[in-house]
Amino acid sequence: MDQTADCGRELIRTLSLVDNISESEKEKIRDQIVKDIYWLAEKIANESVSKEQIKTDWGEKADDILTSKYMGFPIMLVMLGGVFWLTIAGANIPSAFLAEGLFWFEGRLNELFMWANAPQWLQGILVSGVYRTMAWVVSVMLPPMAIFFPIFTLLEDAGYLPRVAFNLDNFFRRSGAHGKQALTMSMGFGCNAAGVIATRIIESPREKLIAIITNSFVPCNGRFPTLIVLASIFMGTVVSETYSSFVAAAIVVALVLAGISITLLVSWILSKTVLKGVPSSFTLELPPYRKPQLGRILVRSFIDRTLFVLGRAVMVAAPAGLIVWVFANIGIKGMSLLDYAANLLNPFAVLIGLDGVILLAFILGLPANEIVIPIMVMGYLSTGAMLEPDSVSVLRDILVNNGWTWLTALATMSFSLLHFPCGTTLLTIRKETGSMKWAVFTFFSTTAVAIIVNFIVVQLIHLFL
Repeated sequence: MDQTADCGRELIRTLSLVDNISESEKEKIRDQIVKDIYWLAEKIANESVSKEQIKTDWGEKADDILTSKYMGFPIMLVMLGGVFWLTIAGANIPSAFLAEGLFWFEGRLNELFMWANAPQWLQGILVSGVYRTMAWVVSVMLPPMAIFFPIFTLLEDAGYLPRVAFNLDNFFRRSGAHGKQALTMSMGFGCNAAGVIATRIIESPREKLIAIITNSFVPCNGRFPTLIVLASIFMGTVVSETYSSFVAAAIVVALVLAGISITLLVSWILSKTVLKGVPSSFTLELPPYRKPQLGRILVRSFIDRTLFVLGRAVMVAAPAGLIVWVFANIGIKGMSLLDYAANLLNPFAVLIGLDGVILLAFILGLPANEIVIPIMVMGYLSTGAMLEPDSVSVLRDILVNNGWTWLTALATMSFSLLHFPCGTTLLTIRKETGSMKWAVFTFFSTTAVAIIVNFIVVQLIHLFL
């Protein structure tokens, strides 16, 4: 009891000094108070219970490893890499199967329009434009999300994700953000829109906005195909075929880590400028590990997350297909609007390592990141409708013949990683914040970050090479 009284007296003395110290010192005092309370509670418990009564707590032993200073981060990276590998490798076959079925149905739609003697322009807009875009979005997004979200929910239900937040809490606190942002950022790997929805777990409105604005700096399912394909084509080929996949994987992992670093940096800038304020305290009591309920996980992850996000993606992809088809098929003096826009954007695009076609593909791909590469190919080949090359080697030939180098690929991957969120995510931001202002702010702030980073990287490479 004497120790408790001493602790109380020390607490009263400390609180009397609060008005005379800085915010950083206040934060240290809050942490120390919580730490002392838990230390004292543990000391009292140890003195009250005999050693014979103490049973081995495997949860605590697991936490000693999963949250340790030296093992926590390597295990976390390996776990994250394993989730990515399962998502990417597992989605290939069902994605190809789904695409084959959806594009088979496109053929039947074309036959139906021909049988009905429908105008060619109507068939082009509805089938080659709207339907084909939606088919690509569904075939690319559905299989990875159907794998990623159940795995992510499994880790969440088992109690591992709070350990991730615990490991990353210090980094996010130093950047002026909330420790729980680690969880919302992780959800963004599956879909940035889902990551925005996950920010509901952050109580502070200011820190919730920081998490929402920076969520798109981690690549989602829609951007992973672009990163993986370009890394395989231009970076993986610098070594022998045996090691090419490892090099490509290392490049993608490096980009992911760069995205996390940018997330922390921009969070710090926002916390010191637009969203200035006092960081909220974050005391995370790690929940016990528990056996996941597989049935509930499958239902919750598929209905609440996969179908919800996919539905919004299809909703914004449909008008995108119409706009792209119009741009590619309506022209002036023999040149399509697509070519006019690409030529107009080219001088600026070159400054950040791209070209007019690439930059236009990102702009037209606003509704869904999955259609960026098909739009690029359509622009280079002037086909009038979006198409996807039959193989990676064909895609490489198309890109190289249009002036692509490894630097172009690096700049494109960097811009893909950092540029404005897709239309689905922007709609979700508007809904979650209750204001279009923050959706517009996110659009322009993330685009500015992408342009600045690309410009610096490209100019430095030109300077030294």
